[in-house]
Amino acid sequence: MEKEVKTTCPYCGVGCGVIAKVAKDGKVSVKGDPDHPSNFGRLCSKGSALGETVDLDGRIFHPEISGERAEWGQALDLVAQRFSDAVAEHGPDSVAFYVSGQLLTEDYYVANKLMKGFIGSANIDTNSRLCMSSSVAGHRRAFGSDTVPGTYEDIELADLVILTGSNLAWCHPVIYQRLAAAKAARPGMKVIVIDPRRTMTADIADLHLAIRPDSDVALFISLFEHLITSNAIDRNYIAEHTNGFDEAFAAASGVSFNEVLELTGLPAMQLREFYRLFAGTEKVVTCYSQGVNQSSSGTDKVNAIINCHLATGRIGRPGMGPFSLTGQPNAMGGREVGGLANMLAAHMAIESAADRDRVQRFWSAPTIAEKPGLKAVDMFKAVADGRIKALWIMATNPVVSLPDAGAVEAAIKACPFVVVSDILKDTDTARHADVLLPSLGWGEKNGTVTNSERRISRQRSFLDAPGDARADWWQLAEVARRMGFSDAFDFGSNAEIFDEHAALSAFENNGNRDFDIGAYAGIDRQSYEELSPFQWPQPAGREAPVTRFFAKGGFYHADTKARFVAVKPVASDRTNTDYPFTLNTGRIRDQWHTMTRTGKSARLSSHIAEPFAELHPRDAIEIGVGNAGLVEIESPHGKAVVRALITQRQTRRSIFVPMHWNDQFAAMARIDAVVAPLTDAISGQPASKNVAVTARRFKAARYGFAVSGAKPRHLAAAYWALAKAEGGWRVELAFAQPVEDWCAWCRTTFDIPNDVEPLGYADQQSGDLRLAFFDGKRLLAALFLACEPVAVARNWAISQLTAEHTNLRRRFALVAGRPGADKPDPGATVCSCFGVGANQIVAAVRGGCHSVEAVGKELNAGTNCGSCRAEIRGIVDGCLAAAAE
Repeated sequence: MEKEVKTTCPYCGVGCGVIAKVAKDGKVSVKGDPDHPSNFGRLCSKGSALGETVDLDGRIFHPEISGERAEWGQALDLVAQRFSDAVAEHGPDSVAFYVSGQLLTEDYYVANKLMKGFIGSANIDTNSRLCMSSSVAGHRRAFGSDTVPGTYEDIELADLVILTGSNLAWCHPVIYQRLAAAKAARPGMKVIVIDPRRTMTADIADLHLAIRPDSDVALFISLFEHLITSNAIDRNYIAEHTNGFDEAFAAASGVSFNEVLELTGLPAMQLREFYRLFAGTEKVVTCYSQGVNQSSSGTDKVNAIINCHLATGRIGRPGMGPFSLTGQPNAMGGREVGGLANMLAAHMAIESAADRDRVQRFWSAPTIAEKPGLKAVDMFKAVADGRIKALWIMATNPVVSLPDAGAVEAAIKACPFVVVSDILKDTDTARHADVLLPSLGWGEKNGTVTNSERRISRQRSFLDAPGDARADWWQLAEVARRMGFSDAFDFGSNAEIFDEHAALSAFENNGNRDFDIGAYAGIDRQSYEELSPFQWPQPAGREAPVTRFFAKGGFYHADTKARFVAVKPVASDRTNTDYPFTLNTGRIRDQWHTMTRTGKSARLSSHIAEPFAELHPRDAIEIGVGNAGLVEIESPHGKAVVRALITQRQTRRSIFVPMHWNDQFAAMARIDAVVAPLTDAISGQPASKNVAVTARRFKAARYGFAVSGAKPRHLAAAYWALAKAEGGWRVELAFAQPVEDWCAWCRTTFDIPNDVEPLGYADQQSGDLRLAFFDGKRLLAALFLACEPVAVARNWAISQLTAEHTNLRRRFALVAGRPGADKPDPGATVCSCFGVGANQIVAAVRGGCHSVEAVGKELNAGTNCGSCRAEIRGIVDGCLAAAAE
């Protein structure tokens, strides 16, 4: 029978509500939940494609020990024994958990409780360290707690929205939609985008500040100094609710205007306009994300931003405040339960003896961690040098996502005992597990997540658990019991864990801690199942406070006052002639983390199907690479080979490469293998936005493109990038040397039977070669080769995998790589939601659609998630400009 279940999207920190529908045939479809207050029915391209990612291909169905199937009891006994032995022989700090913002809060809670309260170490850290720990550190320095002051509604209510280090259009698309709608309704609203690149988000900007990498501190302390000298501050708020103002002002005054111009690389006119807009607008929200956090000075950047809001009293009121946009669906939930190595549960401080005592008493724990544990980068250094003897990795892929990823992989391989809990068997990390445990995936698990605005929502199951897969919290509780802690981990359901989590948040609180959901302590299973989204705090026995913090002070330092933090800019070293380029890594619109989920969707891979490097045209000329050529990027830590994307959006000497691709989808695209393990001294967050690298042309004797019904195997090529396609697979190729027998290469790679003869041709003069293999009416595979990057109508070629090839004319058209007049090529996909290509948009413009809205009305492009609207606008403007010449 059909069923519909309200749940929450598992991607970014927006926390969108979705409605999952399971049809009678088992097919899953999703739509936005119109009642959820985060998205009101909107979804981005990734959320819209969730139904395409829940198949069982590649899943782990049973526990494995050393690659062999095992029973749960056998695997859990081994995990408990090896962790217990390591603790007994080497102490509690010899073991570690590396967890994930993909875990639900209940999973996170049990992991943190086991490690900090019963094993007695704080060696539990999370991949959220890589995305928002600088924000946590900045909040704690300024506010005395990790408190996000505002709500999404503030972004819509503001008269000035500053987006710094945030490609909102691609990384938090639904918030971008809400902002775009607010700006359309109130054209007087201004938007400033601060980013070295001109990203798609800049399409909405009234002012784009293309600052130099890591110059955010200089920019915001100069704004802070200007606000003071122009008397644009709130002296009453400063006097009543803050400390440290004079010291912060003195530090800011030590940097001259000319120094700021040099550090930021901005024109004086743009800098003064930035000052004017901030000083003259009361309702200001400053949103920041990875571009601020992922820096060796990330915490100082956060405090430089917060200083400006404290100085003007623009915090905690409608349409005002600093706003951290988290990257993962449950990064905030992990913070709530102490999932970071330097925190305790319920926003309590590990450095506080009183807080440690409180948590230990509440848990009736035999011990409690007395000092911060190892943060992510340092944790894997400890794995490498042998201090960590047993490591449990849960729901994350550090061999791809951590900096110096090659060294991380070597450390995991050398670790005496490694446990991996995941849903896929062949991730870059899972292949090194001594014990591999099958976890539940999205659609199968139950629990809660917390989004960027402190809103707790339910994830609900609508699919049966495949094979022997079990919840992460269950795995942890079973190991805890086997380690001798049965009473404390006698959880029968996720509702019981949430109940304990809520009770701890209220325990001896009395309003002196920000995180309090005591109203839900004692929740029963039925109420938990029906739980509606809510924002914390929600204390028990009294009316919930307003949903914003700090409008009237009430900070969480002992004196209830905020702290201005004196910060100074650090100039970037741009004089390294061996590594003259600056690498900036990040996300793209239609992929997520290491592609273990989004890589399953042909629709999501249709927009950008392979890893790439954005290069400025003059830099491309300098290193000798043409558009669609291949570029090798190298640092002292490693190298990667990706496709060159030459664009004026990029600044000189800067390179952007997405962080998603891995060894499952490309030959040499783990870009974090290139990133140095440099971190912020306070937060421990890696600096992934300012990496010194060199770049050069990757020389290839042959370039190729192929489509195949079966997944290619044994890809013997110097470069390859694989992506799911409708009806099969697509693969980009490059070869250092020509292959002697291309037909044999195809048979091995695409599993072509020997009795299937190829159709094709070879041009000895140009070096072009085309081969296609048919089984009756069905195309099995086609390979297109050239001495330069292959010019072939890719989306049309892919469509031939699902077409019928009933005559030689159709087959020869495929070998030629060009559709007939009756089958126009849609071009490269621009709108993933509706599968609209660039050529279709051009045709619509030529037919009279001269605006993004008109194109949307004609083709639907840009009318769902809106993330492609900037690209559509670029095509429209380009066509109209060409027509005017």
